[in-house]
Amino acid sequence: MADGRSRKDIQIGQTVEVVQKHDQRTGNLTEGVVKRILTNSSTHPHGIKVMLESGEVGRVKNILS
Repeated sequence: MADGRSRKDIQIGQTVEVVQKHDQRTGNLTEGVVKRILTNSSTHPHGIKVMLESGEVGRVKNILS
């Protein structure tokens, strides 16, 4: 299981776990399928920001196979 700090590791259609803005304090993770990659830089220390097919936005913490 890879972490989500590198943009090249994340593809559209992949199943990931993200932490949403309102869950950052608790660390509560939301599982979903990547619809769009929102971060433009190649890496981000807190995780690449993505939009899930459900419309939720968060930073990738785990990439699920």
